[in-house]
Amino acid sequence: MNIANISFGNRPLFLAPMEDVTDIGFRTLCKRFGAAMVYTEFVSAEALIRDVKTTLRKLTICDEERPVGIQIYGRDADAMVEAARIVEQAKPDLIDLNFGCPVKKVAGKGAGAGMLQNIPLLLDITRKVVDAVNIPVTVKTRLGWDCNNIIIPTLAEQLQDCGISALTIHGRTRSQMYTGEADWNPIAEVKRNPRIHIPIIGNGDISTPEQAKEAFERYGVDAVMIGRATFGRPWIFREIRSFLDAETTSDVLPPLSLDEKIDVLLEQLRINVERIDERRGILHTRRHLASSPVFKGIPDFRQTRIAMLRAETVEELTDIIENVRIMLKNR
Repeated sequence: MNIANISFGNRPLFLAPMEDVTDIGFRTLCKRFGAAMVYTEFVSAEALIRDVKTTLRKLTICDEERPVGIQIYGRDADAMVEAARIVEQAKPDLIDLNFGCPVKKVAGKGAGAGMLQNIPLLLDITRKVVDAVNIPVTVKTRLGWDCNNIIIPTLAEQLQDCGISALTIHGRTRSQMYTGEADWNPIAEVKRNPRIHIPIIGNGDISTPEQAKEAFERYGVDAVMIGRATFGRPWIFREIRSFLDAETTSDVLPPLSLDEKIDVLLEQLRINVERIDERRGILHTRRHLASSPVFKGIPDFRQTRIAMLRAETVEELTDIIENVRIMLKNR
């Protein structure tokens, strides 16, 4: 599968762009474990134009994570064009337009999934950004605003006509937020459309190798994007990749050991601190630690989890994790 001139191989797995999640350390680890494509946290066009330092820092990428995309969002065409030109200078492999974020602070202001209520503006922004930059432009969106407005079959054609190089579809409407189950049938409908020639990337509720395989075989998508199931679990890409590539069940790689998984989480902490700084590196990593399946099901873990979320130094957080390692081994 290709996006413009970027080759990803057969049945590639993508890491979804997620605020406060897909920092540089996490992206690097996901790439190492088999993610074919990773994305930065989404970036506000308005904040970029105003030179907000915290936003500009999100544009930092490294060669180890390539190919990498930078995702931007906004509701003003001129601002999105200017932001896209700023992003292009950071030299990502592509720019992704966020027309799918459902949270109130984004969609409620008309950006992200809020664009699904203003299709003429959504298409105008897309056309202008495509024309303004010299790297591939892609889009991530949802099925529609609500269940009475499943517009993605038509919208996919319109976006393709704007010149985008690929389309990612999350199988929910904005009104669903992240509730219920993702519906992949409209995604399959888009993929089956003989007029669609750009890659279609499916997203929503992929958390196991079996689900990823079904997404490719039943719904026919060109790539699968994985979001919330990656929290504290960058090795999920290894698990799924091995399952997809195995000719027999005996070919599937064994899961990482407990020690290996904890070592990965500690490495993520180290990378974030080195690439960002101690305070913010810890802040970024704590979310993954609190969500990691490694620590799920531990009796009376609440106080330890709170201690993780309150840790302010690498030494303090590392000591907590090492104590958890000992506790898990002694269970």
